[in-house]
Amino acid sequence: MDTNAYKKYVESRAKRSPVLRNCIRAFWVGGALCCVGQGLNRLYQWAGLSEKHAGLCVSVTLIFLAGLFTGIGWFDKLAKYAGAGTLVPITGFANSVAAPAVDAKSEGYVTGVAAKMFTIAGPVIVYGSVSSILYGVIYYFFLL
Repeated sequence: MDTNAYKKYVESRAKRSPVLRNCIRAFWVGGALCCVGQGLNRLYQWAGLSEKHAGLCVSVTLIFLAGLFTGIGWFDKLAKYAGAGTLVPITGFANSVAAPAVDAKSEGYVTGVAAKMFTIAGPVIVYGSVSSILYGVIYYFFLL
């Protein structure tokens, strides 16, 4: 079968994606997650923490909640509804660590959870670290 003919066949059978609806959902859910983070920041500062410590507590709280919601299945439902709106960096990253660990729990804690925990997030950590080092070296030499 001709490649172009197959491509036309697939395009004719594919369901059209509601792009505008998906963008609106991603925008408001991502914005709501950011507002929750800002609200937590204000709450922690109101409780007497410095701005630096409040930011740290917000990060820890959001990572905990994203991991918890992944474990009980709420994060997947939210992600199915909001799509990219759940990829706010800290919650999306926590989900990418927790989801494979939850899926591999039946294989045991060492060979399952521990071994599979960073299958998605691991490459992000590695390439992010390497690129930040390269950027730092380039930045250093341009300032000389």
